[in-house]
Amino acid sequence: MRGSTGRKRAVAKALTALLPAAPYIDIEQIRTDASAPHLKPLPPAIAIWLATVAHVRHQHTDYEKLLDEGYDRDSARFFVIDQINKVLTSWRATRLLDPDLDEELGQD
Repeated sequence: MRGSTGRKRAVAKALTALLPAAPYIDIEQIRTDASAPHLKPLPPAIAIWLATVAHVRHQHTDYEKLLDEGYDRDSARFFVIDQINKVLTSWRATRLLDPDLDEELGQD
């Protein structure tokens, strides 16, 4: 039980550090997503980052529309990088996506 509480605190700290001005509804979804089984083995800061990128991609960009139009996943991800960074900037994020780093584009 204690490990779980420690993880929750670490996730909350990482979330606050990364996204100081994100809306509450987005914060809560990102927190939930970062606790998914496939992200639990990762350090909290990395889990939060991956959950944030996936959340913003799916909820605040044209990503799904591009997929529906027939773009493959990698192409759709590439085309929404600027939209993701715009949202992250509006949330005063301390990190943005770098289009030259493919590993950041992973995780759905």
